[in-house]
Amino acid sequence: MTQFRADRAAYLRHNAWLAVFGMGGAVALLWLMGNPHFWTGAPAGLLAIVLRGWYLGSEELGAVWEIDDRTQDPALSGPAERNIRLTEIQTVRSMGSFVQVITRTGDKHLIKYQADPDDTIARIKAAQQTGAS
Repeated sequence: MTQFRADRAAYLRHNAWLAVFGMGGAVALLWLMGNPHFWTGAPAGLLAIVLRGWYLGSEELGAVWEIDDRTQDPALSGPAERNIRLTEIQTVRSMGSFVQVITRTGDKHLIKYQADPDDTIARIKAAQQTGAS
């Protein structure tokens, strides 16, 4: 059984980038609206992302995806009772620290906050090859 756990460093890095964009966006929005105190958008954007990161942290970092290849029909399973047969996976690609899995029917799933998304992709593809033989 292969497991893919969320990585704390990738989670923090992702939230740091969100904070940068949130702060810049809030400042720009207030400036465009003509607010003389547009600089207040920076701490507001930072606070919003810090609160979001703290609130969602335990849930996001607790997510575990796993490949159970010990069965006749190997599958990738994840949070919220997601279960994807390896034979149904059409595309696996990285999006930053996320790995997107797309099925033949068009369903899309994200394996979030991977320390090495390329390794995650390689392990999924290897399991597909092993399961196909």
